[in-house]
Amino acid sequence: MKPQNTADEVSTQVAPRSDRRPADPILLDTAEVARMLSMSTSWVCREASKLGLKGYKLGRGRNAKVLYKKTDVLRWLEQQRIH
Repeated sequence: MKPQNTADEVSTQVAPRSDRRPADPILLDTAEVARMLSMSTSWVCREASKLGLKGYKLGRGRNAKVLYKKTDVLRWLEQQRIH
């Protein structure tokens, strides 16, 4: 008869690093959005609200970082597709 495993004897298996995918970012900064859309950062800043992209401001003042949801950017991009 085989002895029962206790919590101390149970080994946990971890997937090898090659099987893990890097996590996709949920929020993108202005430069990443500009690169994604092949536009300038000033265009993104100026047009974001017109495109329906809601920015999340982190920090205060002129140097505050503005982040956008990646899903919102992809949704807007999909709406621009020509049949």
